[in-house]
Amino acid sequence: MSIATVFEIALAVVVLGLAVWTIAVPETYSATVGFVAYGLLVALIWVRLDAVDVALTEAAIGGGLGGVVLLGAAARLRDAEAMAAERPSRIVRLSAATLSALISAALALAILHLPDPAPTLAPAAVLNAGATGMANPVTNVLMAFRGMDTMLEKVVLLLAIVGVWSLAPDQAWGGRPGPRHQADPNGVLAFLARLLPPAGIVVAIYMLWTGADHPGGAFQGGAVLASMWLLVIMAGLADTPPVSSRWLRLVLVAGPALFLAVGIGGLCFGSAFLAYPVAFAKPLILGVEVAMTLTIAATLALLLAGAPERSA
Repeated sequence: MSIATVFEIALAVVVLGLAVWTIAVPETYSATVGFVAYGLLVALIWVRLDAVDVALTEAAIGGGLGGVVLLGAAARLRDAEAMAAERPSRIVRLSAATLSALISAALALAILHLPDPAPTLAPAAVLNAGATGMANPVTNVLMAFRGMDTMLEKVVLLLAIVGVWSLAPDQAWGGRPGPRHQADPNGVLAFLARLLPPAGIVVAIYMLWTGADHPGGAFQGGAVLASMWLLVIMAGLADTPPVSSRWLRLVLVAGPALFLAVGIGGLCFGSAFLAYPVAFAKPLILGVEVAMTLTIAATLALLLAGAPERSA
């Protein structure tokens, strides 16, 4: 047995054990930490499967920004959790465990009974990859073969931020999301907030640009930009913009709006909705990716900031 095989078996055992522990542990904060660690290990599994694009997204969202959201929720629930003594009955927990086991067994059986070779559209995607000018097969699939799904994902992000803002009290509507953060201006956090953002912006731009030919893209670049923005906000060097800001709303709708405009253009001047003209396919896709990067960065950061709490 090779070293790589031993490592993969050990990684699978650790991930499964951590998943069980995350579900079974009674404390919300401990479960959240377990979930963040689980997301980082799953990203490592995607790397071992040569799915670097998926690994980058999993690390940024599952182990990064998603973990921050859950840690914030766990901190807010800590006092209420200490007061709540009621737990689900043994029958409810046993039923949930049984249902989870049955679903896992059904998925395993479905995978084991797939025909050999398994049905796939990969040959068709590879055959037509040159039409977009993108060498990265993941970008090809997301922007061309599944362009409608990609566009609707950005619409879902927009609806999510509208839902979060709707939780604001009436007197704070139109104000600034989240509390005003204060930090020691000479402390480590403020130092990092001055040092890291320039490098983070360069990394985000590189991930966006290289996504046409290599692992990367709008979502990964947007997640890095959101992290840098949040770092500056948490260090107290900047404040969250008011949700009534016109430029902020333009940034939030830029990605879905440009994607929709390109799709309608394909319907009017091409053969179908989101049909890219061969001569302009790559510039159009890069333009949409740039707009989506800004939208994703603003949306993810504002989702973490929460509902408006203060006046503009």
